[in-house]
Order: sequence, then C-alpha cells, then structure tokens
Amino acid sequence: MLAGKRVVLGVTGGIAAYKAIEVCRRLVDAGAHVSPVMTDGAQRFVGATTFSALASEPVQTSLWDEADPIPHTRLGQSADIIVVCPATARLLASYATGSSDDLLTATLLATRAPVVVCPAMHTEMWEHPAVQHNIEVLTGRGVHIVPPEEGRLAGGDVGAGRLASPVAIVDAVIAALTPPDLAGLSVLVTAGGTREPIDPVRFIGNRSSGKQGHALADEAAARGAKVTVVTTVDRPTPAGATVLRVDTAAEMLDAVLSHSGSADVVVMAAAVADFRPSAPAASKIKKAKGIPDVVLEPTPDVLVELGQRKTPGQIIVGFAAETEDVVEGARNKLIRKGADFIVANDVSAPGAGFEHDTNEVVIVSAAGIDKDVGLTDKRAVARAVFDAVVAARRQPARVPAGPSTPDPDDRKA
Repeated sequence: MLAGKRVVLGVTGGIAAYKAIEVCRRLVDAGAHVSPVMTDGAQRFVGATTFSALASEPVQTSLWDEADPIPHTRLGQSADIIVVCPATARLLASYATGSSDDLLTATLLATRAPVVVCPAMHTEMWEHPAVQHNIEVLTGRGVHIVPPEEGRLAGGDVGAGRLASPVAIVDAVIAALTPPDLAGLSVLVTAGGTREPIDPVRFIGNRSSGKQGHALADEAAARGAKVTVVTTVDRPTPAGATVLRVDTAAEMLDAVLSHSGSADVVVMAAAVADFRPSAPAASKIKKAKGIPDVVLEPTPDVLVELGQRKTPGQIIVGFAAETEDVVEGARNKLIRKGADFIVANDVSAPGAGFEHDTNEVVIVSAAGIDKDVGLTDKRAVARAVFDAVVAARRQPARVPAGPSTPDPDDRKA
C-alpha cells in the first residue's frame, strides 16, 4: 500500500515518542522507505539506535552533518510525505510561524510533499488558544492533522491529548497519499454476515467478520467519497460516514434499498444468508422437548433487487464466496444479478475469505475483464476494487445485461 514511497518520520520530544517506534515498524511493513529524523528532545525519551534498526536508513538528528551539508533539502525534496509523530506544542508553533531551528523544522519548510502532523500533549496544552490557533493555521495551509484521542496521559491524568493510535496514524499517511478520485460521489457499502433467528437465543449465520466490507468503506472514504455503511458487525467506521446497523437479510434489504437510490456506487460485500427459519420461535426452544423441526425459506436476494432498481450511471459491485470454479461462478452471478462487477474468492484457500486479515480475489467485470488480486491485506483488495470502479466510470456508458431468474442456491451478496 506504501510500496516505494519515501516517508520522512519526524519524532519530537514528547512522552508519546515511544509510540513512534510502532509507527515506524508499520510504515516499513507497508513497503515504505522510512527516513527517521529525531529532535534533541526526542532523544531524551527514546534511543536513536532503535529507529536506526527499524527504519530504512540511519536516524538523522542534526543540520550540521559533514557527510551531507544540506540534509534538510535532500530529505524535503525526496520525500513523498512527511509525518511528525508525536508533534509537541513547540513543533506546532515553529511550523506555523515558519521558524527553522533544527533539522526537522528545516525539513518541513524545505518540502512540497504532503505533511501529516500528529499532536500529543497534556489536555491543558492541547486546549490552549495558542495551540488551537496554530492547528488552524496549519490546517488552512493543507497540513493533515491527526487529532489526539482522549485517554490516560503521562502522570496519570486522563483527558484529550493522547497520541492517536499507530494504526490511525498509518491510515492517515495512506489517506494523504490516496488520490481523491471518488470525491463528490456517494458510496454505499454492506459488511458482515446476517443472522436469521431460530428463536431469541439461536440463529442461522455465517463466518463473515465484516473486515473486507469495512476495509472497502475506509478506502472509499480515503478517496473522498461520502460513505454509507450497512453493517452487521461492531467495527470502526470512517469519520463522517452514515452507519446503519442491521441483523437479518430483511433488515439489510430495507436499509440498502432506502439508501441505494442516491448512491453512485453500491458495494455488496456482506454475506447475506441464503435461508432463514420460516417461523422463528417466540421463546427459547428447550432441549428437553427434543430436536425441533426447523423449516427454512429463502431470504430476499439483495443484489438481485439492486440490479432491478439500478439507476442510470450507477455501478453495482457484488461479492461471491466460492469454494470451487471461482471465475465461472462469478461470471454466472454477474449475468444473473445485473451487477457491473463481481469480486469472487475461494474461501477455502489459505489466508483468504472469512475472518482473515488477508484475501485473494478475482474481479470479474461485465466487460469480460478479469483482474486477479493475489493474496494481500483486505485494504489492498479494497483499493483494487475501487480502481476498477474508477476506471469503469471513465468508460463510455453501456447498457448492462439485466438479471434473469435468480438461482436459489446463490443468494450471497
């Protein structure tokens, strides 16, 4: 996701500097070339040796490096992005006023690359008008601010000012480097697996964790879309997203149809149950009464309903969880359900499908183009899906094949 990107990681003198170690590791793991820069204050909290060992090159700490007489311009000009983690009140003030008194601030002034700043300090400092003014100045100049969280601070205090999590910081770096090619579009994403009640305690469900659907929502938001998430799981969602929580296939159908009309793109990543009990018990079925007869009936096919109600210019993406004949099954589903793309995977393959952090898919389009996405993290799969969507929106309009009679054995969206 950050393969080949040159990231300057600036570390300043705050107690949260130890968390920058994890940020450094995650950036490297994501494929970035990380050049760490530490202030004198940072070195009082963490050792330069640690960052030199984890980063892509040794730590730099001084403007007065005889081996490189102008290190700040070299770093600033070669960087794809600069991230400051943590950013102290002093760093914010120096950057906002254009003051250059060390290697890090000089590098910030010597770059045209995007900058991500992650403040961390005590609550009183964070809320001080001078600090908030500097945040407003930097935001107005296009600097990406990752706001601090509320939580336990140094000295046992609790309040706003805690450094954002390493995951959130790396996500912000990725978002800052992501083209806003979905800006102005409305994207609806479904996630998770539905639960069809047998009685108030038991249900028919599946192993979907919702990780892929929520990765799609995160990617759409990072690319500038207005996102609506219809989900059955309690997972983090993008800031500003509309979130609709549902349980059953019928609830998902109602939520999707009530919002799909205004959506430019609908991505049905949820695993919708194929069947549900036709007459759920009103009270818990007692074991002592013996094995119950559970009569099943088909659930509503959300993807077919979407295909029949598709609006002009709308793009619909379906998902297909397969265990054999993945591509053939995806092509058949594409035709039957009137979708523009089917993202299919073999859920029996190692590391792919339900509950994993990784996935391996093939994207089948109505134009007959297949894109294989090898085993990778689910955010990278989401990126490939929206790359295909963006490319399709740039193509001349076409009339897709409409859905035919749905296959009762193929109701997973």
